[in-house]
Amino acid sequence: MAYQNIQTKTEGRVGVITFDRPSALNALCDDLTRELSEALAAFEADSDIGCVVLTGSAKAFAAGADIKELQGRDYIDLYMHDPFAKTWESVARFRKPIIAAVAGYALGGGCEIAMMCDFIIAAETAKFGQPEINLGVMPGAGGTQRLARAVGKAKAMDMCLTGRMMGAEEAERAGLVSRLVPADDLMDVAMEAAEAIASKSLPIAMMTKEAINISQELSLSEGIRFERRVFQAQFTTEDQKEGMAAFAEKRSAHFKHR
Repeated sequence: MAYQNIQTKTEGRVGVITFDRPSALNALCDDLTRELSEALAAFEADSDIGCVVLTGSAKAFAAGADIKELQGRDYIDLYMHDPFAKTWESVARFRKPIIAAVAGYALGGGCEIAMMCDFIIAAETAKFGQPEINLGVMPGAGGTQRLARAVGKAKAMDMCLTGRMMGAEEAERAGLVSRLVPADDLMDVAMEAAEAIASKSLPIAMMTKEAINISQELSLSEGIRFERRVFQAQFTTEDQKEGMAAFAEKRSAHFKHR
């Protein structure tokens, strides 16, 4: 499918989505987020895709929501036609593993979209922030919630109340970013990670993602109970049998994703 504001491609079992509005630093307009939602749905339905990398073109991952679109809206419009729930949250709802590869600005909605991914690999040029307070509003797509869970209350308060940006090194120290790499190596490292994930059993990877995500909402005892039940259920899969047989036979596993 041809898109106007994003690019998509596949490399083996990895799907790649690139924000492509370089003249607007990949600002997240309605058309872009609609296309993003459609591309994710297509990759979710494709059994040959085991992982997705989400990245941005030019000098930014995404510099935020398209303020020109938001400026004229009122409460009832946003409530009745909530763009964040309809399209943006498709990233958080995506069931397969998804990696954000961030270079340049990931601000406002760009930071929120990156945090919806399973983890962030950042170039040394990356800058993260929730500067909405400078516009007379607060983050509205998970910025106050996911950021506090990622970096803690103090840094989330600091960033959301002052609007300051966090550089890549600080973001890694704070736990927002899983890996920090030279800018020229960003996509190679992200693709290597995605290919490693995609080579595993897809249903097991999806269950692992679900278990880690639910850990943020359950008590430790409830989370461990959930984990144990899912672990036990995995012994009904062909991939568990293959994986353990391959280990015992000292060979590479050949997963069938079932």
